[in-house]
Order: sequence, then C-alpha cells, then structure tokens
Amino acid sequence: MDIESLREYCLSLPMVTEDMAFGEDILLFRVCDKIFACLGLVPGDYFVVKSDPDYALELRDRYCDITPAWHWNKKYWNQLSLRGNLHEEMIKGLIRHSYSEVVKKLPKRLQKEHPEITAIRETME
Repeated sequence: MDIESLREYCLSLPMVTEDMAFGEDILLFRVCDKIFACLGLVPGDYFVVKSDPDYALELRDRYCDITPAWHWNKKYWNQLSLRGNLHEEMIKGLIRHSYSEVVKKLPKRLQKEHPEITAIRETME
C-alpha cells in the first residue's frame, strides 16, 4: 500500500484530520484531535497504528513486518513496514482497529455529539 492510498483511506473515516505537528516528514491522522495513526514520509516506509495491548503483541509475534513503534508507547503502538509483505486489506483493518481504539476512549459527550464515529466503531468491533 503506498503513501497516498494510506492517506486517502485514513481521511475517508469520519471526523479525521491530518497535520504535521512533529515536523514536515511525519503526517499524523487524528479523530477528534486524538492521534490514531502516524505516517513517516521520509523515507516513506513506516506507518504507526494503535492497538489493543494483547492484540499488539499477537501481531508482533505473527508478522515480521510489525514491530513495536519507535518513540511511541510500545504497549499500544505498532509500526508497520510498508515495504514488507502486509496486504492492503490487513493494513486497512489495522487502521480501522486503531481508529476504533481511539474512538472508544473519547469522552462520552464527544461520542454523543458525533454519532457517526460511534456508528463506525460499532461496525468495526
């Protein structure tokens, strides 16, 4: 999956914004101002997503292209190699999982104000 496809897919999810708060070579994707994914633009071969802690460990054990994310809380964040053997559908599934993990921890008030994010999360579980 290439950088532009990743970007388009992340931005297709409800209430997602992007910014470069960590510098010009790191693109962040947020839902309600909370980061759910990070894309390294230079050299453009890694992508960071959030996971349930047990699932994060399971993924690392099963796939050599998934490792603990550098400079992120390794309990929750995995780094995916975009030059490896991960299929597009798997990467999209991990993006949805990451989005869902962030949405479910948003304040209930925000979830009620934006039912589209809760509806998406419920279809992902």
